[in-house]
Amino acid sequence: MKLLTFAIPCYNSQDYMENCIKSLLPGGDDVEILIIDDGSKDSTGDIADAYEKKYPGIIRAIHQVNGGHGEAVNAGIRNATGLYFKVVDSDDWVDEEAYKKILDKLRELTGGNQTLDMFIANYVYEKEGAHHKKVMHYTNLPQNQIFTWNDVSRFRKGQYILMHSVIYRTKLLRECGLELPKHTFYVDNIYVYKPLPSVKTLYYMDVDFYRYFIGREDQSVNEKVMISRIDQQINVNKIMVDEFDLWKIPNRKLRHYMFNYLEIITVISTIMLIRSGTEENLLKKRELWKYIKDHDIRLFHHLRAGIMGNAMNLPGKGGRKISVAAYRLSQKVVGFN
Repeated sequence: MKLLTFAIPCYNSQDYMENCIKSLLPGGDDVEILIIDDGSKDSTGDIADAYEKKYPGIIRAIHQVNGGHGEAVNAGIRNATGLYFKVVDSDDWVDEEAYKKILDKLRELTGGNQTLDMFIANYVYEKEGAHHKKVMHYTNLPQNQIFTWNDVSRFRKGQYILMHSVIYRTKLLRECGLELPKHTFYVDNIYVYKPLPSVKTLYYMDVDFYRYFIGREDQSVNEKVMISRIDQQINVNKIMVDEFDLWKIPNRKLRHYMFNYLEIITVISTIMLIRSGTEENLLKKRELWKYIKDHDIRLFHHLRAGIMGNAMNLPGKGGRKISVAAYRLSQKVVGFN
């Protein structure tokens, strides 16, 4: 069995995927790299096949009919043979020095008497044109030890465990029934959110591992692109609302964190609907909040009472201006482009 499986979802990624693949190769025989060609129409599949031929036993090319980012991740989970699992998007890469430290630690932990569910490391916003690279640290987490949710200090606003920072135990992802929706962007939020109640043990290493590229005009987190795909963002938001009765999450600290996570996703949905400026999307905003209210009125009031949630629902044009100002602040905190 491999120590760590990497899944690289690829769709028309010929121009940048090799940088991603090459950054993962230093893992050698400890890792497997699954290049998932999600029905690409360029040379992505050929590049994947060439790497599989050059690195047999390490790289596998998986070709499938286009199902979107989520279905590519699903294919990765289905085919993984590694004890641990990580998604690396095809335009991102990892830092070699941090990578080797993480592999050494995972190897050490697998020989211990505790099962590790989630490994966390820092990620860096590689924002095109930015001189200062924003690094997302987790100063509220114990370092260099296995810990539980009870040992976690409060997450501040804008501090989230994203797909970029997390390595999951592969079996946990399968046992919790994670299945991401097809043809839907922004499913990385579901990918992190759904397994959380199954996570009992965590480990945090303060190294800048994942390099998250931001800057392409066609990138899913580009604001114009997000607005054009707002129905997919809303779908993800609703799936997260439906997934759990958060009031029944037994661990208080985990429950608080999951409320915060759901709040920021709802804020992003709401502000994108506002920023689009169309009556149709303002109606969708009201419908989203009604959906939450109808699903769980207690959750509705909890999200509305939050600082961000409250700012998103101020009435009229003046209220919408304040909402946009709140979003600009959240941009600086969270790093969306």
